[in-house]
Amino acid sequence: MILPGGKYRVYLATRPLDFRKGHAGLSLVVQNVLGHDPYSGAVFVFRSKRGDSLKCLVWDQTGLVMIYKKLEGGAFRWPKPADGVIRLSPAQFAALVEGLDWKAVRSERRRRPRLAG
Repeated sequence: MILPGGKYRVYLATRPLDFRKGHAGLSLVVQNVLGHDPYSGAVFVFRSKRGDSLKCLVWDQTGLVMIYKKLEGGAFRWPKPADGVIRLSPAQFAALVEGLDWKAVRSERRRRPRLAG
């Protein structure tokens, strides 16, 4: 798992991105194209044109962190390219980064426990 705790928001940009972009370029995409604050602490995930690489951008309260991963011998599972962004759960994000089918990951809804007494 890239980020511990599992209490973070993850946004997946659905349109492929020019992977020459660094921290500043990705921050501008988050702000101007996706309409989010790159310094919010959310994880922003971007895909390459070929689909075999991803980049993540997250503000960790001390600086922007950029993570790059390229799968060897395969491609990540991506939604169809379109304008916009998809919200992923931390479990779906973990599956995506591992190269698994993140669409198959579903959170089980649990009832809130009743208080005794």
